[in-house]
Amino acid sequence: MKITDIEVIKWHPGAGKNFIYIKLSTDAGITGWGEAYSQADRDTQIEAHVDQLSRYVIDRDPFHIRHLMHVVHEDFATKRSAMDLHCALSGIEIAMWDIVGKATEQPIYNLIGGPVRPHIRVYANGWGDGGTADDKAQAAATLVEERGFNALKFDPFPGPWREYVNRDELAEAAATLGTVREAVGPDVELLVEVHRRLAPMNAIRVAKEMEQYNPYWFEEPCPPDNIDAIKEVKENTTIPVVTGEAHYTRNGFREIFDKRAVDIINPDICNTGGILELTQIAAMAQPHYIGVSPHGWNSTSIGLAAGIHASATMPNFLIYEYMVQVEEVCRTFTSGYLEPHNSYIELPTAPGLGIDIDEEKLAQHPYKPFPPRAIRTVEDERKWH
Repeated sequence: MKITDIEVIKWHPGAGKNFIYIKLSTDAGITGWGEAYSQADRDTQIEAHVDQLSRYVIDRDPFHIRHLMHVVHEDFATKRSAMDLHCALSGIEIAMWDIVGKATEQPIYNLIGGPVRPHIRVYANGWGDGGTADDKAQAAATLVEERGFNALKFDPFPGPWREYVNRDELAEAAATLGTVREAVGPDVELLVEVHRRLAPMNAIRVAKEMEQYNPYWFEEPCPPDNIDAIKEVKENTTIPVVTGEAHYTRNGFREIFDKRAVDIINPDICNTGGILELTQIAAMAQPHYIGVSPHGWNSTSIGLAAGIHASATMPNFLIYEYMVQVEEVCRTFTSGYLEPHNSYIELPTAPGLGIDIDEEKLAQHPYKPFPPRAIRTVEDERKWH
C-alpha cells in the first residue's frame, strides 16, 4: 500500500482560530485523517510545511511511520526544530496511524501496546474567557451542574501577557480563583492556566496566594525557554506545576526530565510529533514520577480522538483537555463523535481513530482569516505601568 495524495483542509469554527486537518489517500482506497495544531495568524505557515513535506510522504508505505519521522528530522529539517514543522508533521503522522488502524481493523491504541484504562478523564476548557469573576463562576457552575464536569481549567489573570505585573493584578487573579472555587465547591478540580506569562517572582507570589483554594495545578507559570525558572516556581509552591505545550519532540523534554523541573507535563499531540512521539515522551516521564496530561487546544474531533488513543496507553496519564467552545460545530461533521459523560470519554472501538469525517458537512465551515489581532503600542503600556 502506498500514499497517493495529501490534502490540507483548513476550516473555520466561528471563533478562536482556524483548524487544520490532513487527509491522506492510498492506492488501497483507505483514507486517513490527522490534525495539525494551529494558531491564529500562523495557519498558512503550517499549511506551507505540509505542502513541502508532501514530497516526502507521497509514494511511501503508510506503515513506515517511525522511518518518516526520522528522515524528516534528518533530511527535510536537517536537525532544525520549529513549531510550524512539528505541527505539520504531527497531522501527517496521525493520519498515517488512522490508515494503519483501518488496514488492520484495529483501534490505534491496540497497535501501540493496548489500553491501560477503559476511559479517559477530561477537563473542560474554553468556557472562562472574558467577563468578570462572577461571570466565570456562573459559567463554571453551569458546566458542573448541567454537564457533569468535575475538572475545569481557565486563565484568571487580567490584562495582556506580561512577565512583570503589579501586585493588584496578581491579587485579582487569586480572588477570581476564589470566586470560582466558592461557586463549584471543594470537590471540583480547578486548573489554573498562566499561559507562560510571568517572571518567577510573580509566579511564586500569586501561587502562594492561590494555595488556599486548592487548585489541581498551576500551568506554564513562566516562559518555556528557561527550565530553571519553572523549576524555581515548582520548588516554592505546594500546587503541582505543569509545562510542556510549547516543547516539541522527546528532545524538547529532556532537560525538563533531567531536572525534574515540573510535576506534570502537557505536550500537545498535534504539535509535538503525533501519536507515537507523545507516547514516547510519556514513557520518558514515567521513571521521573512526572504525570502526563496532554494539551488539547485542537478540535474535539480528529485531535481529540488522536489524544484519546495515545492517552489510553500511558500508565502515568492524568487528565486530557476538552475544548467546550468547539464541540457543537465538531459534532456536526464527525461520525462516532466522542462524547464526554461526567468528565469521562469511553475509548472508541472502531478501527483507526474510531471516528470519521463527513466532508460535505465539514465544507460548510470554510476557511477564512480572522481580523488582525491588536498589537500593543508604547502608549498602550501606560495603563499597565
